[in-house]
Amino acid sequence: MNAEQARQVEAVLRKLGIPGVVAPEDPENTAGPWRVFDTADPATRRDMTAEALAAVAAKFPEEKPGSGPMRGFVIPPKDD
Repeated sequence: MNAEQARQVEAVLRKLGIPGVVAPEDPENTAGPWRVFDTADPATRRDMTAEALAAVAAKFPEEKPGSGPMRGFVIPPKDD
């Protein structure tokens, strides 16, 4: 992840009402893994990636088959 992608993830979290700051796990290594933290301060922050992922998943519950009308279309490719 890079800084632009992190901003995009933060924007989605904000739109969903989920708190969090997306930052590199190691502030000195921006090429390494990124996580969701409760604050931007590396000295006091707490990793809340799992909580953020669970909150996002809860916003989009899985639809169960037969829970309502479902429609779909299959459009075959044009043969030229």
